[in-house]
Amino acid sequence: FQTTEPVATDTTGTADTAGEIGDGTVAARSAAPTGAVVAVPQDGLRSDTRTYTNDLIEVTLDPVGGSITSYKLLDHLDGDEPVDMIFRGTEDQRAFTLHFGDYTAPPVTDLFELQQQNQNVYEFSRNFYVVGQEDTPFTIIKRYTFQPGEYLFELDVEIRNSVNQLVPLNFGGIAYTVGFGPQIGPIFEKLDQRTEFRRYLTYDDGKRNNSRVSEGKPEIVTDRVNWAALAGKYFAVIALTDNRELTTVLAQEARAGLPVGSQLYLSRPVIDASRVTDSYQFYVGPKTPRQLNRYDTAEDNAWNRQDLELGKVQESRVLLGWLENILKWILQLIYRGVPNYGVAIIILTIIVKLILWPLTRKSYQSNARMQAVQPKVQELREKYKDNQQKMNQEMAALYKKEGVSPLGGCLPLLAQFPFFLAMYGLFNNHFDLRGAVFIPGWISDLSAPDVIVGFGDFTVPLIGWTALRGLPIIFVATQLISTKLTQTPQANQSNMQMKLMQIGLPVLFFFILYNVPSGLLVYWIFSNLITSAQQYYYNKIKKPGAPPPPDKKKRKR
Repeated sequence: FQTTEPVATDTTGTADTAGEIGDGTVAARSAAPTGAVVAVPQDGLRSDTRTYTNDLIEVTLDPVGGSITSYKLLDHLDGDEPVDMIFRGTEDQRAFTLHFGDYTAPPVTDLFELQQQNQNVYEFSRNFYVVGQEDTPFTIIKRYTFQPGEYLFELDVEIRNSVNQLVPLNFGGIAYTVGFGPQIGPIFEKLDQRTEFRRYLTYDDGKRNNSRVSEGKPEIVTDRVNWAALAGKYFAVIALTDNRELTTVLAQEARAGLPVGSQLYLSRPVIDASRVTDSYQFYVGPKTPRQLNRYDTAEDNAWNRQDLELGKVQESRVLLGWLENILKWILQLIYRGVPNYGVAIIILTIIVKLILWPLTRKSYQSNARMQAVQPKVQELREKYKDNQQKMNQEMAALYKKEGVSPLGGCLPLLAQFPFFLAMYGLFNNHFDLRGAVFIPGWISDLSAPDVIVGFGDFTVPLIGWTALRGLPIIFVATQLISTKLTQTPQANQSNMQMKLMQIGLPVLFFFILYNVPSGLLVYWIFSNLITSAQQYYYNKIKKPGAPPPPDKKKRKR
């Protein structure tokens, strides 16, 4: 056979909107160059799609190229409709396409004959030939096998030569490519790496590789890998390559009608037989541990697969991942008793504050004592207002005499910072918070920012706001109260600096946190309220005075 570069397939026997087509024209077939792959004319082929449904998925199978045009997850909603894992910009875009040659070759768009073998198996078939070798046609069969209760399915590509000769497909060392695209769902307007993102992953021998893929710069992996994936924030398409001799390509090619495209290709080397069947398995579903970890134990899934470690497709943080997992476990435990994640977050906030209580109590005591010595501090400010150095010396002596530290309130803030980072990761990535409603009509998704009034197509210039949000405003109010109660003047601190700390920082955080997940702000707001209540108790009710000076203690001894 002759080795050629990939070329587009002939239009003979391609889809027609009428539903039934003929076999094209001789002129169109004869226009194909030598070495091109052309479909053998076949009458009576129809472009009618077929739908497979089980308890988890609804899949639309398309005779055009034997492809899939819709893969809906029935248990997960995108608005009012199930999440469609195939995000298309135009009707002619399809997934699980076949390409003669590598990933740069166009997809096969010839109509295939569709037969349903049984309840879970659908088979597409069509005869092809290579121009210049018309007397030796070969058959391509694409067989989809699904299983009830499974997001993972199998795609068999079977190629049979009509004579006892090698299958005549060789395009630069590649026989054919199976491709997924144009983009994985759910639908999004942009990738901001917070509300939605795309990761391009490969996994081999216990190591996950996160490829840096940009438009026009695909990642081409010739080494054997266990699996490759296109992963979003909550959903993923994972191709099980099983360490076979395949070329894996992860790409971000633009597609009409889409904000950005994401593709995954598996290219098979030249076939050295007259008949071959290649089996590929794809997981197309949610990034939940319950579903992904089923494929680590053969008894837990219908395919009897084990040790796949698909759970590695989930996001994890090296430094604070352990803390995030603990908080997630506690949150899930609370949710079992209180089936509202917003309430569960509030209870989790209280638990975290109780854990930090020994540290925060010392902070509150220190702040309260600082408040108690403020009249003496003000006297020193007035007395030495023209001598900054002397004032600082007298301030330090006063603090030492009264046994208080200006930095005594900082420790709890440092202790809370890891919890804040872990909470951010939890609320930003925990799957169960996706679409979790706290207050209907306002906080309808704890994994996304709240919306009071949407701006429609309008975006606020420079800052990029698309809606008026309530939680950031409430957060600033609680942060101002908390800061006012806990802030204590420093020896070298002016009123202007105090105002900047009390007002400037909360306002800065307002802009930083304007578009963070609602769950994080719910946590921080109630954390501020608890902090303010505790500090108020120490400042106004308990009113602890400064401890006895060190010299008085010595006299008592």
